[in-house]
Amino acid sequence: MEFGIVAGVCAREAISGARDETLATGTTLKKEINFYPVILAGGRGTRFWPLSRKKRAKQLLALDGKETMIQQTLARLLPLASARKFWIITNQDLRPAIAKQLPRVPKNQLIAEPIARNTAPAIGLAAFLLLRQYPSAVLGLFPSDHVIADEKRFRETLQRGIKLAAAGANIVVLGIRPTRAETGYGYIEAGGAYQGEALRVRRFTEKPDATKADEFVNAGNYFWNSGMFLWSARTLADALKEHLPVTATLLEEIAATFGTNRFPATFRKLYPKCENISVDYAVLEPRSAKGEEAGNIFCLPADFGWNDLGSWTALHEHQTAKSSPPEENVMVSSGTFLLNARGNYVHAPGKFVAAVGVTDLVVVETPDALLITTREQAQDVGKIVKYLDEKKMTKLT
Repeated sequence: MEFGIVAGVCAREAISGARDETLATGTTLKKEINFYPVILAGGRGTRFWPLSRKKRAKQLLALDGKETMIQQTLARLLPLASARKFWIITNQDLRPAIAKQLPRVPKNQLIAEPIARNTAPAIGLAAFLLLRQYPSAVLGLFPSDHVIADEKRFRETLQRGIKLAAAGANIVVLGIRPTRAETGYGYIEAGGAYQGEALRVRRFTEKPDATKADEFVNAGNYFWNSGMFLWSARTLADALKEHLPVTATLLEEIAATFGTNRFPATFRKLYPKCENISVDYAVLEPRSAKGEEAGNIFCLPADFGWNDLGSWTALHEHQTAKSSPPEENVMVSSGTFLLNARGNYVHAPGKFVAAVGVTDLVVVETPDALLITTREQAQDVGKIVKYLDEKKMTKLT
């Protein structure tokens, strides 16, 4: 495994002067705001079994086009930061494949966790690493498996958020305007307006029940939590020291060895001692509890065609909205025959698929497995992987 501090050209680029960099969006982002995208690419994507496996998880699959999910994530952020400024937090199983898919990202910035510890330690480590080298760094936290339809608007929203994050001890979250009473997402309750489009955040609520979700949507001041955040390295490091002090101390100690031959052993020894907790619970909730004014958390309402593709059902909905296939049948195949069939998702590349008299099915074939479920039950596909793990059927996981 390769670790170290980025040197030479990369370091000069990161600390270069205040020249403007023209962006694909037609606007500019000052280079004195050193923006570093951090992509979280761990996890197994178990709800996309049997395509998603330990060493070929959802983010490494081309579910929406020719590029994989993580390649798309990198591509839409490149106009805001060069590939040398990206950091990828992943795991040992996925790191080799990610290195092949993202050859422009320095290999020593592909950090493989020795053990999964959720999002707070992952993004926290990136904050402490960057803080040592670039004290003015602004971090963006991005999951590696989201779909963004309007990339220009996405970058424009990010530019506003980056400036706000750089302006003080501020935390910025991209909030998605809800289109339905979704129970699978966290919600952001927004308060008063701040400097134009930004809204102060009152509180975060994780995955409400159907009744609450309906109340939130009808209230008009709630947004889906996209899981995309912006903050300076200093702001995040200080927040972790305040709300997660034991883990913060461990992360700081790990970061202090980065670029030396002591880093791998220190990482393996100390990282498992970090608390297994999301950044939402570790930082955002206690920070928002300080009150709307004191919390310094801001929501940027966003409408750029966001989807987190959390299941085969979500992928079917996305593909249906995107291409309007006949009778909402999404077919990945060499040919099809459809008769009295509606709302199905079938993945059988290279095969002729005939669907007769079936509705709302999900069928996914791989060389060693076959999934048959319904769109309604597709959220439970992850339970299959749990069963396979328990039975030690590792070839299928």
